[in-house]
Amino acid sequence: MKVARKLSLVLIAVMIAALSLDAWVGVRRETALLELDMHADERDSGQALAAAFSEFWRSDGKDRALQLLVDARLDSGRVAVRWVDPAIATASPEAIRRPDVRARVAAGETFWVVERNAPGGGRLWTYVPVRVDGRQRGALEMSESLAEEYAHVRELILQRMVTATVIALLSALLAVVLGAWIVGRPMRALVQKSRRVGSGDLSGPLALAQRDEIGELAAEINSMCEQLAAAQQRLAAETAARITALEQLRHADRLATVGQLAAGIAHELGTPLNVVSQRAKMIASGDVMGREAADGARIVFEQSQRITGVIRQLLDFARRRVPQTAVYDLRDVATQTIAFLGPLAKKQSVELHLEVFPEPLCCDVDAGQFQQVLTNLVMNGMHALRAQGVVRVRLDRVQATPPADVAAAPGEFARVQVYDDGHGIAPEHLPRIFEPFFTTKDVGEGTGLGLAVSWGIVREHGGWIDVESEAGRGTTFSVFVPFAKIGSEVPA
Repeated sequence: MKVARKLSLVLIAVMIAALSLDAWVGVRRETALLELDMHADERDSGQALAAAFSEFWRSDGKDRALQLLVDARLDSGRVAVRWVDPAIATASPEAIRRPDVRARVAAGETFWVVERNAPGGGRLWTYVPVRVDGRQRGALEMSESLAEEYAHVRELILQRMVTATVIALLSALLAVVLGAWIVGRPMRALVQKSRRVGSGDLSGPLALAQRDEIGELAAEINSMCEQLAAAQQRLAAETAARITALEQLRHADRLATVGQLAAGIAHELGTPLNVVSQRAKMIASGDVMGREAADGARIVFEQSQRITGVIRQLLDFARRRVPQTAVYDLRDVATQTIAFLGPLAKKQSVELHLEVFPEPLCCDVDAGQFQQVLTNLVMNGMHALRAQGVVRVRLDRVQATPPADVAAAPGEFARVQVYDDGHGIAPEHLPRIFEPFFTTKDVGEGTGLGLAVSWGIVREHGGWIDVESEAGRGTTFSVFVPFAKIGSEVPA
């Protein structure tokens, strides 16, 4: 239920309760006043009649006085008059039925009694004592029906009910109109503004002319929207700056890796360059003719293509580019990475073993960035060996539960593990290995960016990296990446 409607109902209920209470109190007061007026009239009439009755008794006797009462009853059709004697307790016309009334009459009191359940709609009795020659002889009982009083009370109640109903209806109409105008209209505007803010629309300030609490709330909401808009602009600028810095960091790591790959690439290029040079000399000097010259030219072309491919692969790895994700089979990415790092591993007398999973591992990734992750992890393992050894890369699919700070549900993930049997990582260094520029390598062997960049790339792909290491027994890095959604495009 809306606030304006609640306020209107509360006001109406309070108004009805107040009018009902006022009507009840008014009816009670009118009833009491009416009964008091009836008693006063009976008392005054009774006192005058008692004086005459006493005088007749004194001068003409009791019988003549009682005849006076008979005449008084004949003259009045509304008020009944009866002579009562408290000394008579039998079933006599002059006896008093109620003992409490009899006692009060005997005491000479002037009083009145109301019996609302008496036949005929209730009656009011007034008792006026009669004294003759200074002695208490009895009392005059003046009684009157309450039917007229009840009729008047019913009329009064009906009048009060009609008045209360009219006032309640007018008050309800006024409360509804004012509630809708003062509360309902601005509250609807506040709700609409809140919905726009919830959907991200901070434009269009809320304009309310009210100078009450609702107006203050609208002003605070406008101020909040202005602050949020400014914060959004600052956040967008800071995010753009962080993205730029992150790309520069990754590019710096990539260039550092390129420098370390240069020696292996040079060795890889040396053999085909020697072949090209020797074949070119033989053809130029005329030592080979005919078919042999054609074979030499073909060999020169093939070796130049090989050199071009190696150079292009190195340039593609080092070049900055915008991340572009697509569905790739991680087996192909791992195979290309191992082939790319083969010359460097051979120069350092390190064996690279790739254990390929028998089924496709299709994930939505940026192939170049994921190749950078594998390159960093493999080279990290090669540096950990410092001598002859083996670095193994293993791909499979596992059931895993992501860490609390990864927005992914437990389920099946593609896993890429990079093993090395090197010296391992000290326990005190494990919590810091993914910090930028933190490294335990010798000067010139690493920049401290590889693991930090790899961690960021994997997190952007919705995955995470785990590390297990034991001093003197090697290190294992495990990369978890979610699979591509069902219905995605075929692997690129």
